[in-house]
Amino acid sequence: MTKFTFATSEEGFDKHIDTSVRGYSHLWGDILSLSKYFVEDYTQVVDIGCSTGKLLKSMIEQNNEHIPHAQYTGIEIEDDFYGNYTFDEDKHQNLSYYRGDVRDFNFQNCSLVTSIFTLQFMSPKDRQDVINKVADGLNTGGAFIFSEKTFSCNPKIQDMMTFTFYDYKRKHFTDKEILDKEVQLRHMMKLNTKTEIYDMFNKAGFEVHNFWQNFNFMGAIALKK
Repeated sequence: MTKFTFATSEEGFDKHIDTSVRGYSHLWGDILSLSKYFVEDYTQVVDIGCSTGKLLKSMIEQNNEHIPHAQYTGIEIEDDFYGNYTFDEDKHQNLSYYRGDVRDFNFQNCSLVTSIFTLQFMSPKDRQDVINKVADGLNTGGAFIFSEKTFSCNPKIQDMMTFTFYDYKRKHFTDKEILDKEVQLRHMMKLNTKTEIYDMFNKAGFEVHNFWQNFNFMGAIALKK
């Protein structure tokens, strides 16, 4: 079995995740639109697990006319993504990448931090510490916009969501591709329930509001109090 990695998906990462998560393009567009409410000049905007950098580049192109002095940083630990990065020197002068572990990153003076399906791939013992670090680095009124795949608290609902999701994925992938990916992700992805996720963010001092849901995938805004 070929080892699965998001960075080397044959069809490209952005297309792969768009077909893997139903409604992903709407989630992505919502996060981009919501950024308008939080990005401020002379602050940092950070994307945890930035993959190809597409979200940050789109934020810059959207916001630079009115907020030209924000600085954008993408954090990415997966080496294979770095061969795909491109810059438009005119459009993306305020964009940089941190090649390394988010646990070693210094969050400070942040107006917005984003994380799209990234916390679920961190060791469960580190998630609270990372959320706490983000909270400490956010300015008052700033936001941590995140999305995660979750487990349902009810096993019957979990079973329904799992197999309905597989019905959707079979429109884009073969049964073997779906199974191979599930096997590869066992050691990589450790899911929480929505309640557990909210508890971690509340413990860090955030006020959390859900804005998107599709199957067991959710998106939320955590506001810095």
